[in-house]
Amino acid sequence: MRQAMLRIFAIGVLAARGVEAQASGYDPLVVSSQAARPAVDLTIDDTRRGRLIPIRVYLPDGTAPAPVVLFSHGLGGSRTGSAYLGQHWAARGYVAVYVQHPGSDESVWKDVPQAQRLAALQSAASMQNTLLRLRDIPAVLDQLTRWNAERAHPLGGRLDLSRVGMSGHSFGAVTTQGVSGQRAGRGIVQFTDARLKAAVIMSPSAPRNGDAQQAFGGVRVPWMLMTGTKDLSIIGDADLASRLAVYPALPPGSKYELVLDNAEHSAFTDTALPGDREPRNPNHHRVILALSTAFWDACLRGDAGARAWLDGDGPRAVLEPKDRLQRK
Repeated sequence: MRQAMLRIFAIGVLAARGVEAQASGYDPLVVSSQAARPAVDLTIDDTRRGRLIPIRVYLPDGTAPAPVVLFSHGLGGSRTGSAYLGQHWAARGYVAVYVQHPGSDESVWKDVPQAQRLAALQSAASMQNTLLRLRDIPAVLDQLTRWNAERAHPLGGRLDLSRVGMSGHSFGAVTTQGVSGQRAGRGIVQFTDARLKAAVIMSPSAPRNGDAQQAFGGVRVPWMLMTGTKDLSIIGDADLASRLAVYPALPPGSKYELVLDNAEHSAFTDTALPGDREPRNPNHHRVILALSTAFWDACLRGDAGARAWLDGDGPRAVLEPKDRLQRK
């Protein structure tokens, strides 16, 4: 009888915990069961600079204006890369806009003989292309604003441009840092765009020359940094120490750093990259999706449930034992 009573009690406790979990109700990995919408490919003509900027847009269900999240690809990438992020964010109610940067995109290597590709990529990792990228983002936002006002346009009335996030990987992380608060030169913010309200930065890096505190001490918007214990790149000087130097230099206020155990540079992309040595861990994408979504929900939507999940025990449900998450 006593064992039966204990069993009933245990079942009751588990049921209560289940009800409590359901009451909290927040899960950043839950998406609509409806079929994904096809992506919309568009080209922005920045006539002032004589520059064409391809974009790919993942739209959520419905027709109501939705928050916007921009994504900037890494060196040699394109608007088609890291689709798993855009598809998930769209399924969570965001308009995900993937920006392709001519001059540092796939055109750098696609028609180049294999033996010359590395040199071509190294050449494209230039200050000139950095500046082009930093100026691409406001050009994209300006055009999105114009399209949003056009009733007949596919994006007409679909964009809530008062809630815009910025994200990117590798060279795209450099881009994201530059437009969302990093100081350049002698501590002067040159490229920060006030329309950006939060940023997710995958494979961040401190400046090669200068002080990290000077570069990042004035960041005012929420930042979520994501890296891995083996996040190295065959191009550039960003080693793990550079990636980990960003977070300590940030001021308090919705600043997060995720370090994925045994994750290489390609952990944030769809496929492996040349030089990878570790097998891909499927849980890395699960963590990236969960934490980025909760971050967007908390910072762009003001979702209290998302904030409680992110700042509480929620991440434990997806993190592996050696993954690290800190916040300030």
